[in-house]
Amino acid sequence: MGLTRMTFFERGARLGIGILVAIGVIGQSADAFAEDNTVFRRVPIQYIAALGDPDATSGNGAELWGLWEKDPGPRGVLLANYDKLVARGGVAPARWTFDGADWWLEENGVIMEPPVFSLPAGKYVVTGNREVVSVLTVHPPDENGNQAWELKDEATLYDVTHLRCRSARYTPAAGDGSCTPENAPQSAFPVTPGGPMPPVEGCNKRDYTVLIVIGIGIER
Repeated sequence: MGLTRMTFFERGARLGIGILVAIGVIGQSADAFAEDNTVFRRVPIQYIAALGDPDATSGNGAELWGLWEKDPGPRGVLLANYDKLVARGGVAPARWTFDGADWWLEENGVIMEPPVFSLPAGKYVVTGNREVVSVLTVHPPDENGNQAWELKDEATLYDVTHLRCRSARYTPAAGDGSCTPENAPQSAFPVTPGGPMPPVEGCNKRDYTVLIVIGIGIER
């Protein structure tokens, strides 16, 4: 998810051999990843913002995960252009609206639109564009609103994390106005693949891992 160097689309979708192979499999046969009463259809590449233990193969808390249906990097705004974003009333050129109380950065120092919360229940073919392609199952919310998740074939969350893509959510540590992209250390970018996003003065930070979605399950 980048704007100034090579975009996340170029890195992860156009040039990702692993993704292309997996897409090819899905494209050749809807039954390639079939299981139980589910088949998988190829979709334009999407991205999941996930939280969890990197070594986990299953867990809870998927109600806190989000989905970008479009690559947010090219739709973002450089930190250096934050003043222009403010001058536009917080409306980015891609027509999403910046929220000063809850905003996102990616690994190249680009302010992103937030993902859509919560991640819909269902099955997703996911990869980190490395060696592993797996099926992620996100279960419907239970009576307390919790959503369980699991990966097929003992894949871990780390296995399907795209390490070169880093993302973090920033919220005020104190009152309104205490957390602003103006305080982000531009010298900290680009972030090392797999490394944490930088802290920003006045902000609480939560790092999210990013999973690449190449297929979605549909019931037969």
